[in-house]
Amino acid sequence: MIELMNESLPLSISIVFIFALLIGSFLNVIIHRLPIMMEREWRNQADNLQNTPPKKDLPEGRFDLTMPRSRCPYCDQLITVLQNIPLISYLFLKGRCANCKKPISFHYPLVELITASLTAITVWHFGNNIEALMAVMLTLALITIAMIDAETQLIPDSIVLPLLWVGLSMSLFHPLSTTKMLFISPSDAIIGSLAGYLILWSVFWLFKLISGKDGIGYGDFKLLAALGAWLGWQQIPIIIMMSAALGIVINIFLVVFKGKDKNIPIPFGPYIATSGWIAMLWGETIKNSYINLMF
Repeated sequence: MIELMNESLPLSISIVFIFALLIGSFLNVIIHRLPIMMEREWRNQADNLQNTPPKKDLPEGRFDLTMPRSRCPYCDQLITVLQNIPLISYLFLKGRCANCKKPISFHYPLVELITASLTAITVWHFGNNIEALMAVMLTLALITIAMIDAETQLIPDSIVLPLLWVGLSMSLFHPLSTTKMLFISPSDAIIGSLAGYLILWSVFWLFKLISGKDGIGYGDFKLLAALGAWLGWQQIPIIIMMSAALGIVINIFLVVFKGKDKNIPIPFGPYIATSGWIAMLWGETIKNSYINLMF
């Protein structure tokens, strides 16, 4: 099978797509449960310091990425294995709980489809090699970070900090690079992580000094630092410009067409993550096209 996959990229992409649907199902678990786990930890720390009884609005007992088993949020019915097959179960159940017939959020099949599609595109771009494997790891991390930040305005350190250290560590294997986008030189990785953090940190403090308000979260600094460690300092300007453009366009759309309150802060992490993924695949092409256009 492995030899056949090496000989046929379309077969590899098809297998990757199907396998990534399963991974997308697990990402749904992380996206839903990790913020709750973080909140429980913060609450426990605060309650221990203040010597107050724990609040009852969070799950009690063991709660992690494996336990308890998934249940319907409306009727508390256990979700069986057959009801948890990525995409297929959602379509078969017509988007409703098998027991109470309440609607299942479209968020779940959407994450599965996004994960499968972006993973397949990544493998198609890099081919069957070690760079593709690392690129897929970055893709999965960025999807998880983007979804969590979009829903909770949190970027978990438990994901973004290991991502930063993996990016820096990969630079030690610089000769493995075939596309010049991953396994960059140590100097590019270190400068990239520093530039990614310090640029947004500077923007944060400049905005705060002018307006007296917080404009960007510290998680955004860390995320851009991680992308700098993976992709190098050369990609930081591209990621920032694309992130800003995406944020402006989407926020205008939400305000004008969806009636969003313009005073409510928007999470910036999804735009950084999206721009980082695009830069990973086509950053050099975008940069060269921009240089040719301008000069």
